[in-house]
Amino acid sequence: MKCITLTLAAAVFAFPAFADDDSAAARFGLAGILSATNSEDLPPIMLSAGQPLAAAPLVLKSGTYYEIEIEADGSQELALVGAGFFRAIWIDEIVVEGLEIRPLGIDSFEFDEAGVMEVGFVAIKPGSYTLSVPQSRGDLQTLQITIE
Repeated sequence: MKCITLTLAAAVFAFPAFADDDSAAARFGLAGILSATNSEDLPPIMLSAGQPLAAAPLVLKSGTYYEIEIEADGSQELALVGAGFFRAIWIDEIVVEGLEIRPLGIDSFEFDEAGVMEVGFVAIKPGSYTLSVPQSRGDLQTLQITIE
């Protein structure tokens, strides 16, 4: 009798798993959340002395894979900091001049000269975050990012 009760309890608790809607799985390919159907290219971030980082704030969706180019024009040594944002995403790779880097985490980075870096990541933790050039004044060199 105890065995039958346990079997019935297991079936009742497992039923929601069988009833799960597979619509999310259907839109992903074999690569799961890294599939092309779940990815989006973001407008580039431009690091230039005294210039805005981007034309508008970014709004991201949790669980979506994004690629963004960060370009420095070499007008000045410029860093970009945003520890809160970098902890709210999973970084798949950073590509610099064909070199693919797969970090466990990042706090900031700095361009000493002109160059382009591409970052591929999955937005994870919903919230409001900021990327900024350290010691810049005002909002000119600050980028607001929201993960929904």
